[in-house]
Amino acid sequence: MNKKLLSDYIDACELIKETEEDIKKLKKKKKTIVQTNVKGSNPEYPYEEKHFHIEGMKFSYIDDISLRQEEQLLEERKENAEKVKVQVESEINSIPVRMQRIIKAKYFEGLSWQQVADRLGRKATADSVRMEMERFFKEK
Repeated sequence: MNKKLLSDYIDACELIKETEEDIKKLKKKKKTIVQTNVKGSNPEYPYEEKHFHIEGMKFSYIDDISLRQEEQLLEERKENAEKVKVQVESEINSIPVRMQRIIKAKYFEGLSWQQVADRLGRKATADSVRMEMERFFKEK
């Protein structure tokens, strides 16, 4: 376990969220339907005016192929980020519980050292928690 791995975890979590949003936007784009009404008449006598409702997709077959490829790439990106996330979570589960609490508060929630110390209680100070974390990373 090291600080770079924790940083990768945070980035992987954010990347998953961002990619899911991108996929939603892409799917919404694929479902964009254009609608319109047109007038026409019978080509033979008696000529009578008729109204027709027309709807269809806004993009072509080639656009559809590129949207599907882009969606596949986004899914792969999300899958890779989820692998990093699972790897880091399994490593976090293997460290002492106190370190898990410190890491969660400091790195994942972005609390200051003083806030982490307050959360831990037991007369912990900002400096003692920071030093405990530094010793842990030096040992690993």
